[in-house]
Formats: sequence, C-alpha cells, structure tokens
Amino acid sequence: MSTIEAPPADRYPVQTFVLEHNQGILDDAIRREVQRGGQVYYLHNRVETIDQCASAMKRRMPELSIAVAHGKMGEEALGDVMQSMADGEIQVLVCTTIIETGLDIPNANTLIIEHADRLGLSQLHQLRGRVGRGQYQSTCILISDAQNEEAIRRLKVMCRTNDGFQIADEDLK
Repeated sequence: MSTIEAPPADRYPVQTFVLEHNQGILDDAIRREVQRGGQVYYLHNRVETIDQCASAMKRRMPELSIAVAHGKMGEEALGDVMQSMADGEIQVLVCTTIIETGLDIPNANTLIIEHADRLGLSQLHQLRGRVGRGQYQSTCILISDAQNEEAIRRLKVMCRTNDGFQIADEDLK
C-alpha cells in the first residue's frame, strides 16, 4: 500500500472553513473568486430545488455566467455543461454531488457546500478534492446551520487536516 501524505509541489492545501449560512458572505466569496479569474462549484444537493437556487443566484449576481449540473439531466445536456465549465465559459456551477469524481478543472478554486453536515466526512473530503488542482490557493466553504455540537465538531475536522486517513477515521467514529 502506498500513501500520499503531501500535495504535489506546485499545489497549496485547500483552505477549509465552516460557516453558518450568510448569503452576503457567500456572494462575496463567489465574486472574489470570479474577479481573480477563477471558477466556483456551488453544491446544492437537492435536484428538486437546484434550478430555484441557481435562479436566485442569477438575480443576485446577473453579471456572472451560472449553470446547473445534476444526475437527472440528459447525458448530452450534462456533457455540454461540463464542457462549458472546462472551457471556462461558466463561472459558477450550481451542482449536486455529481462533481464528486472525475472532474479536473484547474481553474475551479472555490467550492461551497450547502448543508455540509448532511454529508459524510469522507464524501466531503472527496468533494474538496475537486478544487486545488491549479496553481492558485483554493477554498472550501462548508455551510451548516446545525445546532448540534457533534455535527459542528465533525465538520471542523475538515478545517484541521487534509489527511484522508484521519478524516476517514473520524468518519468511522
């Protein structure tokens, strides 16, 4: 067995934060990323309301190119959106966990995950791996309005380490 204990030499560890939902802070984070030429994944993991989430974002930030991606889309439509994201035509991709594996978009530097407390730590770690693939500092913002101390404690593990083994161990607990 081999272990990877450090990111490649040209990459920074992803800065991870746990925040309560605050639309102003989130919109500011999105705008800052786009202003520096990067792209954003905004994970809204409910297909039933994902279009409403994207529409609200478009109303607040009409200057941005925003698209939606989820697993119930047709293969061609999903492929077109992913290609547009890879080509840099989309600045913000409102998506489900469909982005969890297989995407390598070095310009995507910010990941915002709504209701992060509803996902396992290992899954959050896998999702966080979608950013930080380029030469710029990347950010992962875990949004949780949970009042449960245990849920917040678990999420804060993601802020302390990028070590998948430590995260998986904490997930097992």
